[in-house]
Amino acid sequence: MADAPQSARPGEQMPVPVDESHIVATYANFCRVTGTPEELIVDFGLNKQVAGTSPETIQLTQRIIVNFFTAKRLAAALVMAVQRHEQAFGQLETDVQKRIVHQQAAKA
Repeated sequence: MADAPQSARPGEQMPVPVDESHIVATYANFCRVTGTPEELIVDFGLNKQVAGTSPETIQLTQRIIVNFFTAKRLAAALVMAVQRHEQAFGQLETDVQKRIVHQQAAKA
């Protein structure tokens, strides 16, 4: 008789088995968040524009729809991942204009 799987101790989470055999990786540098009272809708796409060029339509390529419980867990995981990245590589500047000024100043 096989051993029954051990249950997690109180406060301990069991790893969730996942199947990555059908995963598709897509790069996105643009996202749009909308939603309903029940769900959050996150659309991803590629913004090909360089700062200062004329507006071009951004084609959205992926849509993820999650409930707010999953969205909150995702938000916490993203905050933790960005904090770790910044601790290792320095502060991230999200304002493109400020990034350009800092890059130009670093080159001078």
